Amino acid sequence: MIDAKRLLDQLVGSGAAGGFAGGLAGGALANVLSGKKARKVAGSALQLGGMALVGGLAYKAWQNYQQGSGTAAGPGFAAPPEDSAFLPASNDTAGVRSLSLLLARAMIAAAKADGQIDAQETRTILNQINSLNISAEDKAFLFEEYGRPLDVPGLVAAVDSQEHAAEVYAASVMMVDPPSPPEQIYLDTLARELGLEAGLANEIHATLHANRN
Repeated sequence: MIDAKRLLDQLVGSGAAGGFAGGLAGGALANVLSGKKARKVAGSALQLGGMALVGGLAYKAWQNYQQGSGTAAGPGFAAPPEDSAFLPASNDTAGVRSLSLLLARAMIAAAKADGQIDAQETRTILNQINSLNISAEDKAFLFEEYGRPLDVPGLVAAVDSQEHAAEVYAASVMMVDPPSPPEQIYLDTLARELGLEAGLANEIHATLHANRN
């Protein structure tokens, strides 16, 4: 069985990945999948686990949007409260695994959204995945997910709340920021299918940018 929480830590590049990855969507695994060298998140947020980091970004953007404060609220964010709808309780093993897998799938799907990868590049990426220092189960999951056709409706069908919808969108933005034109089309489609209001989607982008190095 894959360690979904650790895999998400590695994708996000949080400090909880134990040195494997080096910054938000800037770790080795995210770089391999997306082909980008993304900037790191600034400050103490980097030390959060992957799920808490994605959740914290979505929660901060959600609060800013609901309060109408926007990024004027300033940079910096923390993990959402455990009693919020953004994080399962720490002792909810099934909930932690389910949300971790959902966010990992969202990031992998976003990494494929550019659509400009030919067969040779795909083989290179798969070879790079195979060379990474991760478990055989994690590699098998990545091979399977990376080989799937893009399926926005299938991803959206696994989302059970608007809070999780915001987190799925935030995870996707983290992977491809700054997006190419095809990636922006993918993000627009994803936001629409998730039922996110345009203002909230924009706030997620703005909150991420306010916390980049």
